[in-house]
Amino acid sequence: MKEYKFKIGGKDYAVKIGEASGRSLTVNVNGADYEVELENELAAAGDTSAGAFTRTGLRSNAEAEVSPAAAEAAPKAAPAGAGKTIKSPLPGIIISINVKEGQAVTRGQKVAVIEAMKMENDILAECDGTVTAIHAAKGDSVLEGADIVTIG
Repeated sequence: MKEYKFKIGGKDYAVKIGEASGRSLTVNVNGADYEVELENELAAAGDTSAGAFTRTGLRSNAEAEVSPAAAEAAPKAAPAGAGKTIKSPLPGIIISINVKEGQAVTRGQKVAVIEAMKMENDILAECDGTVTAIHAAKGDSVLEGADIVTIG
C-alpha cells in the first residue's frame, strides 16, 4: 500500500491506497477502509500514484461523493495536541451550537444543546479557554463520544 498525508480544510488525513483493478480501488483513510469506484479507469493498470487520481471522482460503497467543495466545508481542526475536545455524552441531534470559533468560554458555559429522547441536554465547557474548532453543526445527528467543539 502506498501512504500519503493530506491536509484538507485544515484537517490532517492519513491515506493508504491499496490495489487497484480497473475502476475499483481499496483506500484506508485515518484507519477506516473503503472500497471505492473510480469514475474513470486508472491511466495504467495498477497505477496508484498520486497523479493517477487527478480529476478522478471517488465513490464509496455508500455512494457518498468526495468533492473539493465538501472538503473545504469541513470544520477546521485544532493543532495536534492542543485543547480539550468536548464530546457528546449521548447520541442525539444537535439543536444548537452556542459558540463560535475564536470565542472565549468559561468552565460550565453552554457550548451546544443536544436533543435526545425528546429532552434537550445542555453541553457545557469543561474548561476555560478559546473555541479553536467546531466539529458539529445544527441538525447533525451525533453518536455518543462524537466531537462537538475543541477549546484551547
